[in-house]
Amino acid sequence: MSQPPPIVLSFAASDPSGGAGIQADILTLASMGCHPLSVITAITVQDTAGVDEVMALDPEWVADQARAVLEDMPVHVFKIGMLGSAEIIMAIAEVISDYPDIPLVLDPILASGRGDELANEDMVATMRELLLPQATIIIPNSMEARRLAQDEEDDQDAPDLRQCAERLLHMGCEYVLITGTHENTPQVINTLYAADGVVRADAWQRLVGSYHGSGCTLASAIAAAIANGLPIAEGVYEAQEYTWRALKAGFRPGMGQHIPDRLFWAYDATDAENKDKTYAAAKN
Repeated sequence: MSQPPPIVLSFAASDPSGGAGIQADILTLASMGCHPLSVITAITVQDTAGVDEVMALDPEWVADQARAVLEDMPVHVFKIGMLGSAEIIMAIAEVISDYPDIPLVLDPILASGRGDELANEDMVATMRELLLPQATIIIPNSMEARRLAQDEEDDQDAPDLRQCAERLLHMGCEYVLITGTHENTPQVINTLYAADGVVRADAWQRLVGSYHGSGCTLASAIAAAIANGLPIAEGVYEAQEYTWRALKAGFRPGMGQHIPDRLFWAYDATDAENKDKTYAAAKN
């Protein structure tokens, strides 16, 4: 019998478009050689344009899903995405506290790409209090970093990203990767911070268009890299490269955002050209 692949348990909401959420996590983790376990936190009504409705599951159901698989299989990494309610955050925090040796990758999803609110202030506060102290690495975009790091003493000017990282690290996580997609820069600059400062800063070509599930893809790719044994700094770079290539190969199947092609590596140049023609023909 062959050796099983590394196992990653993802807590996330279901996205029926397949662009983000648990579907994105499963595709990414499998593409990077991991066996994905999926714990559903919420059911969403959404498409490639945005999120219309969210129905959070009962917190006990979320915890029971996780405990069932944790008692059956050895999990190498936890990955957390969209959570649904403060009560679900509390339930997940309690579950993962029983497994302090398992690395935790936290993608603090606070809004959709269209700007739909996905986390209220109660959820943000609970995330700060219960999940950040247990996280190995958190991966906010610049807008999420500012919101998570904001405090009552701040004036109208939001803290800069370095200050945000310092505050988030002070809350207990080991690493913070702040992504620069939302910043007005020629390239997308993603910066990894630790307690002693910047670990690495990587610049990537800014691609045309917007992408549904890019953050989920990056966070899951980092989880997969860690599960495969890479050190954090190296794993973060490899995950960024994977994500950028998935975005570059992305497609636009609907009327909204592009979707990353997490299986880009399975195509050669001819296959990719034929795939693009197929999508174009299907849309017409």
